[in-house]
Amino acid sequence: MNDRSKKFLSRLIDAISPSGYELDAARVWQEEARGFAASVRHDSHGNSHAVVNPGGSPRIMFAGHIDEIGFIISHIDDNGFLWIRPVGGWDAQIPQGQRVVIRARKGRVPGVIGKRPIHLIQAEDRNKMTRLESLWVDIGVRNRRQAEKHVDVGDPLVLDHGLASLQGDFMVARGFDNRIGAFIVLEAARALASMKIKAEIHAVATVQEEVGIRGARTAAFGIDPLVGIATDVTFSTDYPTMEDAVRKVGKIRLGEGAVITRGPNIHPKLFDLMVDVAKKKKIPYQIEANSGPTGTDANFLQLNRSGVITGLVSVPNRYMHSPCEMIHADDVGSVIDLMAETAARIGPATNFSLL
Repeated sequence: MNDRSKKFLSRLIDAISPSGYELDAARVWQEEARGFAASVRHDSHGNSHAVVNPGGSPRIMFAGHIDEIGFIISHIDDNGFLWIRPVGGWDAQIPQGQRVVIRARKGRVPGVIGKRPIHLIQAEDRNKMTRLESLWVDIGVRNRRQAEKHVDVGDPLVLDHGLASLQGDFMVARGFDNRIGAFIVLEAARALASMKIKAEIHAVATVQEEVGIRGARTAAFGIDPLVGIATDVTFSTDYPTMEDAVRKVGKIRLGEGAVITRGPNIHPKLFDLMVDVAKKKKIPYQIEANSGPTGTDANFLQLNRSGVITGLVSVPNRYMHSPCEMIHADDVGSVIDLMAETAARIGPATNFSLL
């Protein structure tokens, strides 16, 4: 990953972007897209679109959702404490004691998630999970009036963790699920902009995936692609306690390449094409089987209008839905290369017929 890409990814991760509040991340994404795309737009649902090779055939849609899990302020009490509700699927043990950052009308407001100290919890309750509704945010004010000078009910917030590099090419951040997917679709489109291709490429940073896979549905309806390739993160199983998960999702390892999904949500001919491209271009890959609709944008891509030829390629991710999600830069590069090279192989004469 070159310096330009790292800076783009860092800015994208830093943006506060829970489902329904994706605008800050969308601004970063669209600014980057304007450097090479033929057109860049923002639809009424909030999806960001970048088009490469307009007028080409067929239309191919890349989908990577730009939203993340987070919280919104639901109530400000008389003492100025902020009560919160989750956006997306949280493990209730994770937010306790974390620093947070709120996107408020006047800018960013820091805070912390409070909880009664362990010393003052009854012995019989110490091993019980604290419910999310029992947590609050403290921004360091004395009453509601002071709090309302800084924040409003409905303001979004996220855990305050940015992008960091570990040993080798391992990276950690909050929101890799799936800010990395939004990054990938734009980088794949960038690569295609300098290639001779036949298809018209629509790279889309979709919204509200974490609350019901919503943005991919509306974006695909508007674009009406023949082919749709979604990218997301998937569960790696290469760390302690995941031995039983291998039987369910397979042996997925960080640094071993792009994860190509196979199953009912995936068009068999597109799966075969992606594997063929990976082999011929020497792109590292892994296979993941999914026996039903995936919990990704690929689900609603496939079901758009009269159906879309759909594929899914993912980045292995450790510690999903935590502020310390871990991925490997080599896998990101493999997914970008695989999506771009697959799209470059598709033209008007490509036969996806199953019979």
